[in-house]
Amino acid sequence: MASDERRRCEWVGTDPLNIEHHDVEWGAPSRDRRHLFEMLTLEGAQAGLSWTTILRKRDGYRTAFLGFEPESVAALGLDDVDRLMLDPGIVRNRAKIESTIDNARAALALERSGPGFVEHLWSFVDGRPIDNAFTELSQLPSETAESKAMSKDLKARGFRFVGPTICYALMEAVGLVNDHTTDCFRYAEVAALA
Repeated sequence: MASDERRRCEWVGTDPLNIEHHDVEWGAPSRDRRHLFEMLTLEGAQAGLSWTTILRKRDGYRTAFLGFEPESVAALGLDDVDRLMLDPGIVRNRAKIESTIDNARAALALERSGPGFVEHLWSFVDGRPIDNAFTELSQLPSETAESKAMSKDLKARGFRFVGPTICYALMEAVGLVNDHTTDCFRYAEVAALA
């Protein structure tokens, strides 16, 4: 538990970045296009790494990927990929860098062909957050039928680094599901935002 003694989800630990992310952002329903694209990128970047590592590099990601505006990211080319491979502010993994650019292009294609990136992500939960009301960390799944459906759909649309586990982590992070445990002070706050 953090020094303010509020009860939090067990996974938070004591790292100030994790605490702030949990207390302010994680699980809160987001329909902000830029934020959703940012979290899709960060969840993909986290694959194989700790979330704290990604949080420490978040500002670097925001700079490297131009504030996560899909139009700007989609315009990046091979020279930009080479430049980003030298950027210590992000995870220097070519596949993850290229996937961010490809995902921006796929998000824009989604917007040209249908309801839009934001609406499409929310369609996997029928536009309303799923409130899981889990009582302990061990109940949280790593993937669900919804995250599997999202993964399959996004991959078919050209998105990368969007496996079912990454999609579920995205769903948790941006509030498509409320996976705060019921004893966490944020559970009720996030449920009220739905």
